[in-house]
Amino acid sequence: DTEHHNYNNCLIMPGFVDGHVHYPQVSVIASFGTQLLEWLEKYTFPEEARFSEFNYAKKAANSFLNLLLANGTTTAAVYCTSHPQSVEAFFEEASLRNQRMIAGKVLMDRNAPKSVTDTVKTGYEDSKQLIDKWHGVGRNLYAVTPRFAPTSSPEQLEACGELLKEYPDIYLQSHLAENMEEVRWVHELFPKSKSYQDVYAQYGMLGSRVLYGHAIHLTEQDLAQAAETGTKYVHCPTSNLFIGSGLFNIANTWNCGVDVLLGSDVGGGTSLSPFATMKAAYEIAQLSGFSLTPEEAFWMSTAGGAESLYLGDKIGRLDVGYEADIVVIDLASTSLIKQRMDRAENIRDVLFTQMMLADDRAIKATFVAGRIMYS
Repeated sequence: DTEHHNYNNCLIMPGFVDGHVHYPQVSVIASFGTQLLEWLEKYTFPEEARFSEFNYAKKAANSFLNLLLANGTTTAAVYCTSHPQSVEAFFEEASLRNQRMIAGKVLMDRNAPKSVTDTVKTGYEDSKQLIDKWHGVGRNLYAVTPRFAPTSSPEQLEACGELLKEYPDIYLQSHLAENMEEVRWVHELFPKSKSYQDVYAQYGMLGSRVLYGHAIHLTEQDLAQAAETGTKYVHCPTSNLFIGSGLFNIANTWNCGVDVLLGSDVGGGTSLSPFATMKAAYEIAQLSGFSLTPEEAFWMSTAGGAESLYLGDKIGRLDVGYEADIVVIDLASTSLIKQRMDRAENIRDVLFTQMMLADDRAIKATFVAGRIMYS
C-alpha cells in the first residue's frame, strides 16, 4: 500500500529554511521608490493595520504558507503584526500543514501609527498568552518579536528581555543596523548606548536563540559581542539591495565567529525563492572580494540554518530520525538551465547553476513531515 513518487533527474534535498520574513508584507512586495523608514510609513504600516481583522490575517497566512511551499521553504522565522489575531491566524494555518514554523507578535509601543501599536502591558501579556498557547504545540515555535529599537520604549525592551528569561527555550527576533538613517535615529533615542546593538544588550536581548535581521552597519566590537553571546545575524540580500540599505559583509562576519542565516525579508525583499536569496548573497559577497560557494549557500539554507535555530537534530538533513521536510528540485526547469546543466562537471556546477538561474519553477515537489504538500 506504499505510495511511490518517482523523481528521475531531480535533486532531492532537505526543505529550505528562511531566517527572516514578514508574512503580512507579501501584498506590498515590489513597492517603488523609498528607503527603509519611509518604506515603513508609506507601505508597511498601512498594510499591517489590516491584520487587526482575523479573517484578513487568516487569508494572508494561507496564501503566504502556500507560497513558501511553492518555493521549497518548509521552515521560516516569521514576523506577524502587532495584533494577536495575526499570530493566531498564522499558527492555525501552519498547524493545518504541520509545518515547523517560528513566529511571533510584533511589539511596538511608540513612533508608529496607533493602528499598529500596542503598549508595554498589552504587548507583554499578549506575548505570554500566545507563548503558552502555541510554543511547542505541534511543530509551532514562538519568537518574541520587537520590530526594532526605535518603535519600542525602554520599558517595552525591558519586557522583551524578561520574556526571554521566563521562557528560556523561545526565540527573539528583531532588526539591527539595517539603514544608516535608522542607526542615527537609534543614537538619538538611546544616547547613552555605545551602539545600536548595545541598546539590545542593555535589556538582555542577546543570546544563542536571538536572531537579528540585516546587521549591516556594525562595529568590530558589535561583532565580537555577538560571537561571545551566540547571537545570530540574518543576511537579507535582496531586501538590502532593493531598499538600498547597504552591503552585508558575510566573510568578515564569519571570520568574527558569528553564525549567519539567510532570509528573504519579503516584503522588503523581492522574492520568496531561496534561489534568489542565495544568488543575491553571492553577488553582494563578490563586491567585497569573497566568493560564496554554492555548498556554503545551500548549507546556510538547510542544515546550517537549522543548526542556528537549534533545530539541527530535527530538520535540515535527510537522515534517520529527522522530520521528513523535503524539497525536490527539477535540475532542468528552463531551457537555459538545461543548456548550462549539459556542461556541469560536478556537484558544485549543479548547485551553482540552480543558485544563479533557478526560481520557483524548479520546485517539483515539497514534502512536509513526510506528506506531499506541493506538487
